[in-house]
Amino acid sequence: MISLKLNSKNEKILQLLLIIITYGMIIFRFLSNEKGRVSPDSIRYMRQSAIFPIIDNTTAPLGYPLFIKFFTFFGIDDFWSSKVVGLLAYTFILIFTYKKQFFFKELMITSALFSFVSIFSFTMAEALALPFVILLLFTAHQIIENKISPRQSIFYLTLLLILLINMRYSALFFCVGCIVFGLMSIGKHYWKSFVISGVLGIGFYGLYKITFIDYFNKDYINSFLEIGLKPTSQLLLELLQGLATTFNPFIHIADPNGGIINYAIYGIGLLTIILMVFLFIKIKLSETEKFILMVSLVTIILSYFIQYVYSVNPIDYRLLAPFSIGVWMVFFKKLFLTLSDTTYGIAFMSLMTGFVFSWLSKGDYLENRKSITQFLKNENMMDEELKFFVKDQMDNDGQTAELISTVNPKIQITFKPSDTLKNNTLTRYKVEKKINIKKNNYQ
Repeated sequence: MISLKLNSKNEKILQLLLIIITYGMIIFRFLSNEKGRVSPDSIRYMRQSAIFPIIDNTTAPLGYPLFIKFFTFFGIDDFWSSKVVGLLAYTFILIFTYKKQFFFKELMITSALFSFVSIFSFTMAEALALPFVILLLFTAHQIIENKISPRQSIFYLTLLLILLINMRYSALFFCVGCIVFGLMSIGKHYWKSFVISGVLGIGFYGLYKITFIDYFNKDYINSFLEIGLKPTSQLLLELLQGLATTFNPFIHIADPNGGIINYAIYGIGLLTIILMVFLFIKIKLSETEKFILMVSLVTIILSYFIQYVYSVNPIDYRLLAPFSIGVWMVFFKKLFLTLSDTTYGIAFMSLMTGFVFSWLSKGDYLENRKSITQFLKNENMMDEELKFFVKDQMDNDGQTAELISTVNPKIQITFKPSDTLKNNTLTRYKVEKKINIKKNNYQ
């Protein structure tokens, strides 16, 4: 690529155009999805929000559902509230980093990558976690630059770690990352702040488990703690594939059926990783950049090893989003030093690729929402507590349940065939024999 330097006026116009297109793509991404960019986990989040203060699930922390709940007070339902959260998360990142001049251009490009557009449009906690990750990294920068006192350092860093844990339990990895960085920096003025904050963050989770998780779900650990779920050979392959898609700036989804297209998708991702490593070695890193990369590396490594003892989804762009965003920030910082404003081209190329992918695979969420709303009204199920039967977690029938949850979030997945005899239990057949749902053209 050719290095190009824009004048200040043209660069601001380009940045404004990039931001506008990114907003448009976030909205288009979930409207062009047949079920509005929700998943089985999204069902739990929206149900948690809908029935709060009743607690029926501790699989996920309450932070994200409570944010969804907050916006429902303005007259929108849980589904649309979750989309507002995603859009505001993106907005906050832009405004905060612009005002603080903290990786603003880099995060503008990172947020425009198709993978992060997918995150902001998804009804999942990662969208909300990203602004708090940026706050964490900025606070670390302030600590390293000695701009706040040790007491303030510990207070703010610990508070942010606690807030992140209340959105994703995997934020514990950030605590470990802070401890590791602190121990590697012994002798520097800030090392104790990182170690103490990390320890306090882990301590909070221990207290949270005893007082909240165990109170509502004594079997939580027994339900999810399983040794030897997958062999190392499979986990390593999934790690490689997950990293290759996570760090592919254009396409973050591989074809599950395999095929030659996957070689291109994984290949671009691996080449990007190699380029990242090259730039990180070639161009000197600041102390803040070292912190960002160290914490990112620790969290990604822990995301891999937790799979040996804890039942989680295979590593992918979504699970790694809070851990990979820092790597992208530093990467684009170095890329700007190398390619100057040509770097913006990556964001526009990614948005273009994302638009083509979304257009080819598009469904029609608004049309499907209209159909499912009419069905629930006809069946007098708009406000009822429902169950939806699927054979197993990999059953595509569950996608109908996900669509229903965007209208009536008081729905639970059941795997018991006997439940289908109950009046409040739906199946894909019961629903689709009465209405037509437009499906993704490229399942």
